[in-house]
Amino acid sequence: MSGSLWLKVPGGNTLPAVPRPRRTGATATTAADGAAAPDPMDELADRLDDLVAAAVHPDEIAAILESDGMTDEYIRLTYGRHDSFGLAEELFARVPRSFPEPERTPDPWKVSLTACLLRGLVFALPGLAYLLGAPLLEGPPDRLGLPAGTLTLLAGALIGWVWDQTLSHRAYSWLGLADRAAAGRTLLVGAPAGALLGTAAALLVPGGPPFSYAFAAGQAFYVGAATVLLVLGRERMLFAALAPMAAGAVLTPFVDLPVQLRVALLALSLLAACSLAVRELPLAEGVRAALRRIRGRPGRRPGEGPVRWRMLRGAEEEHGPRGPRLGDSVPYGVFGLGTGLLVLYAALGEVLAGGPAEAVAAPSAVALTLSMGPAEWLLHRFRSGSLAGLRAARSPRAFRRRMLAALSRCVAVYLVVLLALGVAGTLLWPGAPGLTVVRAATLLLLGAVMWTGLLLQSFGAVRPAAAVCASAALAQSLALLTGLGQPRVVQLAVAGTAAAVLATLVCLLLGRATAHR
Repeated sequence: MSGSLWLKVPGGNTLPAVPRPRRTGATATTAADGAAAPDPMDELADRLDDLVAAAVHPDEIAAILESDGMTDEYIRLTYGRHDSFGLAEELFARVPRSFPEPERTPDPWKVSLTACLLRGLVFALPGLAYLLGAPLLEGPPDRLGLPAGTLTLLAGALIGWVWDQTLSHRAYSWLGLADRAAAGRTLLVGAPAGALLGTAAALLVPGGPPFSYAFAAGQAFYVGAATVLLVLGRERMLFAALAPMAAGAVLTPFVDLPVQLRVALLALSLLAACSLAVRELPLAEGVRAALRRIRGRPGRRPGEGPVRWRMLRGAEEEHGPRGPRLGDSVPYGVFGLGTGLLVLYAALGEVLAGGPAEAVAAPSAVALTLSMGPAEWLLHRFRSGSLAGLRAARSPRAFRRRMLAALSRCVAVYLVVLLALGVAGTLLWPGAPGLTVVRAATLLLLGAVMWTGLLLQSFGAVRPAAAVCASAALAQSLALLTGLGQPRVVQLAVAGTAAAVLATLVCLLLGRATAHR
């Protein structure tokens, strides 16, 4: 033992004096002046009050007594009880139960609403690039009857959805191990690789307008740069990089911008995002160190580096050279692919099924993307509420009721926000199709799919969430390819089924305290 447990009792910083043994057969123990001497049991109960009151069984008290060195002989001589178990039972009966609240610890799920809204905004702003580049993507419909360049852009986007979701999770895993250097190396290798793969996928699609290939390449490199900045918490930098492109796109409905200016604004935002991403990676530190050596300035000693990229030896010793498993990140990529396709079908489902170009429901896709900011904040609010529920509930049933109430509130607030964004987007978007009851129901069901999927991810159940979303996207893809059913009805049925399955999975995990750790 590192020290006597007596010393850990509040107010007890010294060992107690050994009281006189009881005189067996005597009716009372008297002091020298004839007054009754204090009962050793009362003194012991007072001294161990906090420990005894918090015990849920007498054996806990017996363990405390034995760990402090009280032998059965000492207990018999001092307290007149047969052994530590008998003494513990009497102490347990004397002292009322009192279970003090644990010390308050910082809430790890508390986040800023402003930061979450900013993330939702930078998720949606890149969509404005399509408005700015639309005149350069004009051309005859492709062999499937889709608008010119659609397949080219989709091929690159599909790779980005899978690759960069997987890359993000792997980098976050390293950050969770307190190894920012390993996270930086992961992003340094993974982001350019994903950009090249996305560009290659777009180039393999024949028949697109010439500018569509350059646009797809820029899209792929932007996604890689955005992944780096978002993982490293540089949302403000990314927002600043997107500002020129966004400003130009907002002017397009009112001003006919020259082609050269459109291209310049797109290129400016892309170069800004890529430059900021490179600046945040460890490669930039190496270049700066080399320039200092060339200029003759003193550099850092070997092994020394900026705080943000310094190798954390303690963390590396803990998790070794292997680190997080790559296979653990793959389901996140599958989840990104499934949800990305579902959002895509929400916007282009009718057009992809052969409908008119006017049927593009872009406001639905924009609303779902913008809503990811509030969704993230509400998810953190729910997880924060789960910690409070674990502290306050006195039974598994009470905890489950608390969690169901918190879940209902968060989902309701999110769906209200999503519906408001959908209505506002439909009213503001020129030529957008009306938000009918079927479209609105589909939008809300897709929002429920994405929110519950994210909640399952936070519960550690990413594989079921990925399987459900990927299956829903596959079912809708097959329906489009085979021409089965009316597109709006198919979307509604697929979204409703996926939402029901994910909601069931959430309810199954909701009452398990281990899921909320």
